Amino acid sequence: MTEKVIIFDASTLISFAMNGLFKYLVELKKTFKGKFIITSEVKEEIIERPLNIRRFELEAMQVNQLILDKTLEFPSSLGISDQEVSKETDRILNQINSSFYEKDKPIHLVDLGEVSCLALGKILNEKDISNLLVIDERTARMICEKPENLRKLLTKKHQTTIRYDKNMIRDLNQFRIIRSAELIYIIYKKGLIEIQNKKVLEALLYALKYKGCSISEEEIDEIIRIK
Repeated sequence: MTEKVIIFDASTLISFAMNGLFKYLVELKKTFKGKFIITSEVKEEIIERPLNIRRFELEAMQVNQLILDKTLEFPSSLGISDQEVSKETDRILNQINSSFYEKDKPIHLVDLGEVSCLALGKILNEKDISNLLVIDERTARMICEKPENLRKLLTKKHQTTIRYDKNMIRDLNQFRIIRSAELIYIIYKKGLIEIQNKKVLEALLYALKYKGCSISEEEIDEIIRIK
């Protein structure tokens, strides 16, 4: 079984599609000694539904081509069934959507796509398979990484005190998560982008920011300084 896995959420693939960056994803896969995986839930979100909507049909076809080319694969290629992922997805979905409350009413925070990525990551962790999640969707990342910051953000948004049950989400800090911005930085550092200069990297980061990736200008400046 492969020892390295990168799991892609729909949000990241959408960010790459809208910016015409799939060719770099293909080049990265050629250098990666492991698998790029999407779940059936992500496929439904980014291919099957959008194929019936003219506005999103082209992006859906491009993602589907990545599957046909074996750039993207499914959990079954790791010996993990859709049923196993779906069962864990339902468990985590209920866990998260029952953890934050406005007064006594639970707040719906996440949907199947991003949660299925967490579910697969958890299954792989239990099998001691190295994995990395690429998720642009901010809420899912904050729940795992900074739930208190999410509580404050929701309090401001709802203009009322939001509380959350720390015990309900205590096991969600086990994931390694990056965004499309960090992924494009990795691609850039590997020399897979034709033009190598800071302005190109900056342009790529801002393109992702304006088309789906939740990243601040301060974070972009920090990434450029690291370069």
